[in-house]
Amino acid sequence: MTKKITILQLNDSHAYLESHQEMFWEGGDKVYRTAGGFARIAGYLKQLREEQQAVLALDCGDTFHGTYPAVHTKGEVMVPILNKLSLAAMTAHWEFAYGPEQFKKLTTELNYPMLAINIYDKQTDELVYKPCLVQEVNGVKVGVIGIACNIVDKTMPPKFSEGLYFTLGNKELPGYIKKLKEEEKADLIVLISHLGFPQNMKLLAEVPGVDICLSSHTHYRTTKPAMQGDTIVIESGCHGSFLGRLDLTLENGKITNFNHEMVEVSERLPEDEEIKSMVEEAVAPYREMPGEKVGETKTALDRNTILESTMDNLLLQSMLEATGAELAFSNGWRYGAPIVPGPITLNDLYNIIPMNPPVQTVDISGEELLEMLEDNLEKTFAPDPYNQLGGYVKRCMGLKAYIKIEAPKGNRIQKLFVNGAGLEPQRRYKAAFVTEQGVPKKYGQNRSDGGIKAIDAMKQYLQQHSPVEIQLLGTFTAV
Repeated sequence: MTKKITILQLNDSHAYLESHQEMFWEGGDKVYRTAGGFARIAGYLKQLREEQQAVLALDCGDTFHGTYPAVHTKGEVMVPILNKLSLAAMTAHWEFAYGPEQFKKLTTELNYPMLAINIYDKQTDELVYKPCLVQEVNGVKVGVIGIACNIVDKTMPPKFSEGLYFTLGNKELPGYIKKLKEEEKADLIVLISHLGFPQNMKLLAEVPGVDICLSSHTHYRTTKPAMQGDTIVIESGCHGSFLGRLDLTLENGKITNFNHEMVEVSERLPEDEEIKSMVEEAVAPYREMPGEKVGETKTALDRNTILESTMDNLLLQSMLEATGAELAFSNGWRYGAPIVPGPITLNDLYNIIPMNPPVQTVDISGEELLEMLEDNLEKTFAPDPYNQLGGYVKRCMGLKAYIKIEAPKGNRIQKLFVNGAGLEPQRRYKAAFVTEQGVPKKYGQNRSDGGIKAIDAMKQYLQQHSPVEIQLLGTFTAV
């Protein structure tokens, strides 16, 4: 018997409740236009359900964290709106930034489950969340399995994973596929995974039996699905600027045909008026202060380049000026909506670094600097996807590195300069940094508070230098 169902993917929306600027590649150039917003996400979902009547909507995580209203309320501002979307399940990553207890509280307030086969209680070794579910859609029994991001307890601050440990999920996955197929009689297996696209492709090569993988974490824009064996794999950008749509035709429980669309959440989509009102009410308390103009930029600031970004160069330059350091470091974050030429608001700065951590300083030797950078390059470009543990390359200022991306671990940096001079292995350099990933604790000495937080450092810099013109500096150059 022929059945038709539609699966819709939301991933890495990072709490962008409202429409915002997004970057697109067109004609070989970057262009910027408004996209996203939960009113249009909800409007499209409503329209789709009216047309198709057999829709399974799934959220792949990075949903509760990334904007000022979300961070200020520890994710709680998102709950009423998400509960109106009739989602079937989610998995997670940055949600743990509020601590495991707060995220557990958030999940109890949702009207759909959080799924993860790879998050365990340290004391009991028991799963913390439900691993999977079966939902019937137009007579098709769909088994959904969740894998959360596995790096939470490996590269992120310890408070994110207090009392928990995270596995890759590759050893657990075969058992859940078997359970869903044999015990629950599922026709279709859908994996929602926050491991990242390269990691998911390796996982699916090792573990057969998944029909569809909704990938997230790496912000890939798959305009055409990837196939790993018989598994259809998609990932749908970030910031809620895109939705992934798969229309499936099944014969006797087997996929015989599919169509995919990466839907741009543009102004052409309808808005759901109820959600629009809810979003307005949710963000209203946070409009006045974040809406304050703090400067101007002549150039677009975005975070869409893997080796270096204009957005982070603004942050790093402000840290150098605030501390008088020689070097500056921050995370290789992927999230953060672009800022187009024109006014910069306080809200824009919170989108750059919503946690607003303190700027710190540390004395780091040249030898340690080289080791730290090599370690970061390995976490970014490891040939084995399972060893890729970061986002983009660590953001740096004050140095210039010529690198071989394809070189083996520990041998990627061909030549390293600090402020135009060759690296001196025994010399100690004063570095400014934010977060434990900026300069991990094992490197350097004489750590101290720089006396300013990241947002204030950027505000001060903009007050002194607006309009700013931020360029890529060739900090890391692939040779």
